[in-house]
Amino acid sequence: MNKNPHSNNLLLNLGIASLNEMQEMAQEAILNDTNVLLLSPTGSGKTLAFLLPIFQIIDPEVKGVQCLILVPSRELGLQIEQVWKKMGTDYKVNVCYGGHSIETEIKNLSNPPALLIGTPGRIADHLDRGTFTTEKIKTLVLDEFDKSLQLGFHEQMSYIISRLSQLNKRVLVSATSEIEIPKYTRVVHPTILDFIPDNEETTNLSLKRIVSKEKDKINSLFQLICSLKSESALIFCNHRDAAERISDTLNDKGIYSTYYHGGMDQDERERALIQFRNGSVNYLVTTDLAARGLDIPEMKHVIHYHLPSKEDEFTHRNGRTARMLASGTAYVITHESEKKMDYLDYGMSVLSVENHTTLPKAPEFQTIYVSGGKKNKLNKIDIVGFFSQKGKLEKGDLGLIEVKDFISFAAVKSSKVKELLKNIREEKMKGKKYKIEVARKVIKKIEE
Repeated sequence: MNKNPHSNNLLLNLGIASLNEMQEMAQEAILNDTNVLLLSPTGSGKTLAFLLPIFQIIDPEVKGVQCLILVPSRELGLQIEQVWKKMGTDYKVNVCYGGHSIETEIKNLSNPPALLIGTPGRIADHLDRGTFTTEKIKTLVLDEFDKSLQLGFHEQMSYIISRLSQLNKRVLVSATSEIEIPKYTRVVHPTILDFIPDNEETTNLSLKRIVSKEKDKINSLFQLICSLKSESALIFCNHRDAAERISDTLNDKGIYSTYYHGGMDQDERERALIQFRNGSVNYLVTTDLAARGLDIPEMKHVIHYHLPSKEDEFTHRNGRTARMLASGTAYVITHESEKKMDYLDYGMSVLSVENHTTLPKAPEFQTIYVSGGKKNKLNKIDIVGFFSQKGKLEKGDLGLIEVKDFISFAAVKSSKVKELLKNIREEKMKGKKYKIEVARKVIKKIEE
């Protein structure tokens, strides 16, 4: 592959006609400048903005890691990996993060990728173990570096950067402005690209308030969801136990939801996101962990069951809707006993939802679990072929398919699940028998 080809083919692979202004300016700055600070809202396309120039910087003649991207969460790392793979660059990529098998990562790094993505703790661990060398790394990207600082990764990031002796390009990326850049990054006088709009600028986001008569706002939430015409929503609250309680209560009331928070193990978190992404569950109750960096669809509805203490977290939550040219609504459920937040205009229009009690439609899809993945030489085409030929599914019966290292998940129309499982019970895929069943749900209350 040529070192600096036009990016048209990559955009074609991604299904994108052209870059936006931010992406074009970021590409030029990253290619030409030593230090770049990119500030742009959630959902504006920052990942592609730095991946395209990285692709052009990578030298096909060099063997070894050439670019390191540090991320605050495994979800963000996996999302970046997914975009890179969709670009179809032919350059290897690996993601390393806590909770992932260290043995698998060491094996992957024995044939080093050109692009390495990881959380600070796990990358520092690999440096200690000597599982990859740093002398070919010339480009460093700190994505959502403000979040990494909030999470206390200073020590690990400082250590990692101190080991990168050949760096000649540093890129800092954030959805939040006015952050102090730590000295250990060695980012001095960066080229600043600030695309974060002033608060006064109009957006496609509308804000609506629901006034709860009861201190426990669960009934108001239930009625609000019933008013959304079966469209999916993200529901934000401030505590992990609240996320679980709210999700369980909604399920008791007949609304299919799941929860997502930092106290869950990696498997559960990925499973919750997969089920939300593929339409097996329409309502995700979450903490601020899902406010940014997650690969989830554009949302029409964001619900604040609790308000965050800081305005920037409120902004990040709302960034999950009304992205780019789309429009969306953020709903704030309040009770008179709650502390009023300075950043919120309580004079916004109040929405009455009291008369809404008709349950949303059940999810169109269910998630099917397959006990094999990439390391078993399975891919999406294999699963589509097997489910179509042996399972007798038609084209519209299959939804999103996600293939992990050792497991896979496929969305199947709920009405076709029973027939599918019956048809493939004794069948082999690529000569091997896999366990295939309805994926266990993170939600506890609704039985199949």
